[in-house]
Amino acid sequence: MELYAERGFEQTTVAEIAKRAGLTERTFFRHYADKREVLFGGSHVLEDLVVGTVRDAPEGTAPIDAVAAGLDAAATGIFSDLRDFARRRQAIITAHQDLRERELIKLASLSSALADTLRGRGVSEPAASLAAEAGTAVFKVAFERWVGDGETRDLAAVIKGSLAELRSVAAGE
Repeated sequence: MELYAERGFEQTTVAEIAKRAGLTERTFFRHYADKREVLFGGSHVLEDLVVGTVRDAPEGTAPIDAVAAGLDAAATGIFSDLRDFARRRQAIITAHQDLRERELIKLASLSSALADTLRGRGVSEPAASLAAEAGTAVFKVAFERWVGDGETRDLAAVIKGSLAELRSVAAGE
């Protein structure tokens, strides 16, 4: 992150990243496929936590409520103290088309995993896919608001507010 901020994403090389981290390039490539993946390496942690929370939701929980619980678990369990880091990371991603595409791929993976988990809980289609896609959209919108200028609420509160907005829109209010 420091190198990206100092030199810019395009100008930063894997060799520089490895050197700053005290690693060899070979070791770097054992952990990351490329320098872009440094920014997305923790996405599996997010996905695992959200999906696990949805999977473990009490029986009878509405699909969107199970997804909301998963998002809340991520907001409170992963992002509670990471706003400054998340803002720096998001600024780098927003400035580069290929990073924005990678971010969308990671969100699509989350949505797919959520839909699979909901189907595993007995939620039929298209409800499972709709709840998963809606939950992912809520997370994306809330996250972008949370890292934006002037937002002071924690991510869990922004997610809760975004989910309420979605419910209002869906109800035609």
